[in-house]
Amino acid sequence: MLLLAFDTATPAVTAALHDGERVLAESTVVDARRHGELLVPAVDRVLTAAGAVIGQVTGVVVGVGPGPYTGLRVGLVTAAAFGDALGIPVHGVCTLDGLAWAAGEAGLLGPFTVATDARRKEVYWARYAGPHRRITEPAVNRPGDIAREVAGLPAVGAGAHLYPEVFADRRPDPAHQSAGALAALAAHRLAAGEPFEPALPLYLRRPDAQVPAGYKAVLPQ
Repeated sequence: MLLLAFDTATPAVTAALHDGERVLAESTVVDARRHGELLVPAVDRVLTAAGAVIGQVTGVVVGVGPGPYTGLRVGLVTAAAFGDALGIPVHGVCTLDGLAWAAGEAGLLGPFTVATDARRKEVYWARYAGPHRRITEPAVNRPGDIAREVAGLPAVGAGAHLYPEVFADRRPDPAHQSAGALAALAAHRLAAGEPFEPALPLYLRRPDAQVPAGYKAVLPQ
């Protein structure tokens, strides 16, 4: 088994190779504006670091969000392209689940919340009973609207750190998404025969860019 994992649903452009037992190589660059430029070079770096070639990859793992429209589609389109070109499966994993798994690797085992920055003064979030057990569906909300639901719970993710008045017990790790953790979670699911999310974008809301409702007539009728 050789899994190529990456995620572009957050400002972290992260890629990793995993052999089913451990992370062989990982690369993460935090830059919310350059997902399209940074992802393929990151894939190349982890392949080189692991002494592997793309043809040896047996499966692609991709973060499906929730996340902003533009960044998220970079990872998903790239995953689809690799899967089609190599004839290998593409496994979708919720981005919040990857952060939860990384939190477990950092020692957070009990109930907690994962929150990422959704912009517009909102967060993408979900609650977890443990690193591998999400107990609410991913959602997007203003932090003040979910204060009662997350009260008293440790919280990880950039979204939690943006709103300390709501997420009082903020943990420093993981600070950003880790493709290594995403791959480790996928390897666990494959070994256990557990299902994956479809490799489709989990947007939760409409994109910022909208088609105008009406157009001005510029030619005579």
